[in-house]
Amino acid sequence: MLEAQGWELSRSRVESIWKLEGLKVPVKQPKRGRLWLADGSCIRMRPEYANHVWSWDFVMERTHDERVLKILVLIDEFTRRCLALHVARQIRSNDVIDILAEAMVKYGVPAYLRSDNGSEMVAKNLRRWLASVGSKTLYIEPGSPWENGYCESFNGKFRDELLNGEIFYTLREAQVIIKRWRHQYNTVRPHSTLKYRPPAPQATLPATTPAPLRLAA
Repeated sequence: MLEAQGWELSRSRVESIWKLEGLKVPVKQPKRGRLWLADGSCIRMRPEYANHVWSWDFVMERTHDERVLKILVLIDEFTRRCLALHVARQIRSNDVIDILAEAMVKYGVPAYLRSDNGSEMVAKNLRRWLASVGSKTLYIEPGSPWENGYCESFNGKFRDELLNGEIFYTLREAQVIIKRWRHQYNTVRPHSTLKYRPPAPQATLPATTPAPLRLAA
């Protein structure tokens, strides 16, 4: 974010400032194995282009009165773009169809959709509808959330960067705040696997590039 504003500084310098201010410094993650099998198995198919593989999942939250919020997360695994964050008290299979249909009208029809084996994911009407629009399903093995690693990674960022720091008093408040965070995630927030570019950066750029700003030692 600082580099995008024209600063010239190292990662270690920023981390040192975080530590001095008592802020949390992200722990370096260990190397992980691939999310697909060497034999090309569809269970762990690697995304190769936009709209190749979408993945979706549910994240649960509560409003201040302890009523449940159910959030449907939908991402494009190749571009890392969040295609939908639908917030409701309940989300049934027919609601899922409506959400997916809206995303497909806007972004195109994916070749595959990856998900777990929850009741909403394997509903017959949903599977029939996906077949009718030309999308195939990729169900992960039960009890193996790492096989839906792209969505699990997004869910972790979503919770760490927003849900853990917000108290929602109403459903509408949650919808507005989460929609705003999704826009920021897609258009502003840098993503390390995209060379620190957001998944869907704003089309408009400043007319001139500001001179680099150096951080004092």
